[in-house]
Amino acid sequence: MATYACEKCGMAVNASCAKCHVPLVDDRLILENGQQVNIAQCPQCLGKIKSPLCCGEDMLCST
Repeated sequence: MATYACEKCGMAVNASCAKCHVPLVDDRLILENGQQVNIAQCPQCLGKIKSPLCCGEDMLCST
């Protein structure tokens, strides 16, 4: 399971899909303009959310 942590305050969070009950995995979404967005994705249903934020910044992921 991917663990997202804030470099500034140390807050950490694990996430799972409420629909499938499986851990989300870290991924990146590439937009049409080439910009990359950090996301957390369900490996089963492929649902995705924007990666968590803390202290105004994306939390970093470690697996």
